[in-house]
Amino acid sequence: MDLQAYIDKASILIEATPYIQDFRGETVVVKLGGSVMEDPQALESLLADIAFMSTVGMKIVLVHGGGKAISRALDKAGVKSEFLMGLRITGDDAIGIMADVVKKEVNAEVVRILRRHNVNAHPLHGDWIFRVVRKTGRLPDGTVLDWGYVGEVTGVDTRPVREMTDAGVVPVVTPLGISEFGRLHNINADTAAAALAKALPARKLAFISDVPGLLRDKDDPASLISSLRVSDITRLEDEGVIAGGMLPKLESCAEAIRAGVRKVHLVDGRMPHSLLLEIFTRKGVGTEITADE
Repeated sequence: MDLQAYIDKASILIEATPYIQDFRGETVVVKLGGSVMEDPQALESLLADIAFMSTVGMKIVLVHGGGKAISRALDKAGVKSEFLMGLRITGDDAIGIMADVVKKEVNAEVVRILRRHNVNAHPLHGDWIFRVVRKTGRLPDGTVLDWGYVGEVTGVDTRPVREMTDAGVVPVVTPLGISEFGRLHNINADTAAAALAKALPARKLAFISDVPGLLRDKDDPASLISSLRVSDITRLEDEGVIAGGMLPKLESCAEAIRAGVRKVHLVDGRMPHSLLLEIFTRKGVGTEITADE
């Protein structure tokens, strides 16, 4: 028997104890996405982390994406996948396919794995709780931007979420919403998670993806920015550090912090148990975003 290994494990539990005590009964929104969703081992590890967090008394709300699964389904149907400023353009021919994939494939799989870890997880489809308007924009030269059936969240019905978390259930939320005209819309999953964290409000919001966090150089993992203030985000956008798919993610982070979420974390889901390391240890392993002092 390797006694030192057991002693080390006990030390880890002791280090985690004050964090467990502090977060017991607190709401944490976790957004799961990226290629992590395609890696069975990484997904299993992350959902085991969720199971642990739920077991020690945290109220977990899980929001997931499904980008690669959606792209596969669209390709199979002969629908071209296009992106504009990091967001998927969702036309009439894509919205139904997208909804079927996130509800019947991705959501069902996440719920199934959580239940295997003895978590009382249930689907909570976004079109039950998110109200949206169609997202549009305009470039400085006047060019109108149109993402199709992509929604900007205008309201969140938190009652079903609170009822579930108060009952010890982990809601697994799909990134969908309904407009005032009853039309189904795709919501960027980062945006959906941030809107939900703001509305509850959550103590923490964690984005799990396939990058170590915010990198100063996207090709150099060693350039990880371990912590930043919300006021740094605009500057980093101007410098080009935040671009592409990171744009909606970091803008969502800023909105959540300004709405009262205390901390936002960007975590690499490919690292085993990265979520627990980020939340329950002193140093953490990703990027932590906090309010300005």
